[in-house]
Amino acid sequence: MNLRIGLRYLLLSLFFLFLILALVWTPYNPYHIQMSDRLQTPNALHWLGTDHLGRDLLSRIMEGARTTVGISLTIMFVSLLIGVPFGLLSGYIGGWLDKGFKKIIDAFMTLPDYIFALILSGLLGPGLVNLIFAITAVKWVSYARLVRSIVLEQRQKDYVRLAEISGMKPWTLVIKHILPHTIGNLLVLATLDIGKIILMIASLSYIGLGPQPPSPEWGAMLSEGRTYFQTAPHLMIFPGLCIVITVLLTNSWGDILRDRYDVHVQPVLSKRSISSILSRKGV
Repeated sequence: MNLRIGLRYLLLSLFFLFLILALVWTPYNPYHIQMSDRLQTPNALHWLGTDHLGRDLLSRIMEGARTTVGISLTIMFVSLLIGVPFGLLSGYIGGWLDKGFKKIIDAFMTLPDYIFALILSGLLGPGLVNLIFAITAVKWVSYARLVRSIVLEQRQKDYVRLAEISGMKPWTLVIKHILPHTIGNLLVLATLDIGKIILMIASLSYIGLGPQPPSPEWGAMLSEGRTYFQTAPHLMIFPGLCIVITVLLTNSWGDILRDRYDVHVQPVLSKRSISSILSRKGV
């Protein structure tokens, strides 16, 4: 068990080092076209070979890591930025806001996330900004739904009732006492979602709805290499492996966080604290 966990941490560390390296360095200019070097197999100069325009494949994969992972993190961050406040409001305030949110949930549950993202991307057209908007419009709901369910659960706890009796302001109660209960679950969901988002980005880019050429995105690189699969299979194999490995590693990271955080830790109020609150209110 310890060996397996250690291997997970090692692979994750190597993955983060690769991402950091891709941010600051690539062997060649990933956009430089050299037709005399086109469709080379892996060799000493080009470790992963070259594509149909003579561009170094390793450099484009490293640049693609910045693009693909960067887009997924942006989508996750914006989804959290929208979903968490909405879930807090819906769960704590309730009323018409909560009823409206339930209808939104029912609407999004009628079809899988990918289908909604595909429809929105098709309506908006290809492009990086449209891709981010389409996937974010789908993903924020899951974060809001998770936060709402935790808020509804925590509202029934004694510490919330005692805080309300003591005259604590609602926003102070929500931010200081209820929101911390959502952080562990949000970290787990967000980490597991990175792999799903990467798959959505790659699949939409594969059909031409993502970042446009010459931007090196892994899904788009798969699409470009499809024509040359029989003569130069490495054009599809290496980007495909990057997608699979990244998804597996992010899922493994999510499993580690789930083992650590997926436990509801309830605050413990001492008898002295409870007596003090009740005495101030004359209860």
